[in-house]
Amino acid sequence: MERRVVITGLGAITPIGNNAKDFWEGIKSGECGIDYIKAFDASNFKVKIAAEIKGYNPEDYFDKREAKRLDKFSQYAIIASKEAWEDSKLDKEKENMERVGIIIGSGIGGIETIEIENQKCFTKGPDRVSPMYIPMGISNMATGNVAIELGAKGESVAMVTACASGTHCIGEAFRMIRHGYQDVIVAGGTEAPITPLGIAGFTNIKALTKSEDRLRASIPFDKERSGFVMGEGAGVVILEELEHAKARGAKIYAEMVGYAATSDAYHITSPAPGGEGGARAMSLAMQDAGAKPEEITYINAHGTSTHLNDSCETQAIKTALGEASKTVMVSSTKGHTGHLLGAAGGVEAIVCAKAIDEGFVPATINYKVPDEECDLDVVPNEGRKVDVKYAMSNSLGFGGHNATILLKKFDK
Repeated sequence: MERRVVITGLGAITPIGNNAKDFWEGIKSGECGIDYIKAFDASNFKVKIAAEIKGYNPEDYFDKREAKRLDKFSQYAIIASKEAWEDSKLDKEKENMERVGIIIGSGIGGIETIEIENQKCFTKGPDRVSPMYIPMGISNMATGNVAIELGAKGESVAMVTACASGTHCIGEAFRMIRHGYQDVIVAGGTEAPITPLGIAGFTNIKALTKSEDRLRASIPFDKERSGFVMGEGAGVVILEELEHAKARGAKIYAEMVGYAATSDAYHITSPAPGGEGGARAMSLAMQDAGAKPEEITYINAHGTSTHLNDSCETQAIKTALGEASKTVMVSSTKGHTGHLLGAAGGVEAIVCAKAIDEGFVPATINYKVPDEECDLDVVPNEGRKVDVKYAMSNSLGFGGHNATILLKKFDK
């Protein structure tokens, strides 16, 4: 028998808030976390802006020695996971930690460490490369470090599907709990890609906007959109089997009821024509949940602010929802946070859970020029107080990876 799965904890560190509460308040108030890059001197770069975490000092969270042994992407994952665990009020002393899993993805992993050690290798010689280079750089180490931090001895896995990583991690965690393999899973995504090589690489693939107007740079569904803005951070949720959550009196933010993943099998960076793969992911997620298109209240779109993504995702929503696409509310919160790549699905799952929990649909901020190719209700500039029954989140990654999760208002 399939078991029901609920969300009982939230944790985040983002460009608009260094915890889940501040992040959500920033979403509701329309805060934009984009500004000129401060992590390095970008004066010679074509792209000069990003959505960086503000006021971050690793030693506020870790001792100096530990901070030096963790790439930022692992640091962010640990911070968000510990917050989510504390928010859930789970107690390690009372849990069977062999039934607690960790699934946290990252699109790139420790790119900052890779850059630093690469330079050492070629300027100072191979013997100067840090012995911590590999354990700091590889993408699974966010999951590994969180498991060690929390003492979680269940399934420990890292899904890597570029910008769909966080959503795939949450979806696979949902399936593991639903089918009885785990009772609790800490799931989400983390990313720390704002480095010279990260910015240069995404610039040269023509993915990033070169706009320097922070309020007109990440503008999903706007006709003047010209690329995405790089973001950083982590978003993590606690997924828990319903009876397990009820037995300990846990607060339930939302129930997770549907998940699907598809492949475009088309192109490494461009979505399939008409968003065919994304449409199938949405349709299959609704089918998985037993939900009808007209029941979907809100879609948190992948909505990157690139021309192709937003137009193809619009077509995908129309295909998947049919007539209901004319009334469903669709917003992208990447105007607030930039694009957190592998962490995007994690923070956007939190948005969906809070949208249901508080009855608030966030806006697509800084929207000015309507595009006939993106003619959905994109909730322009002002969020809405509305009862949210079902909230869907889409993530679409380079390589043709598509993932959709579906959350529902918890009904006892």
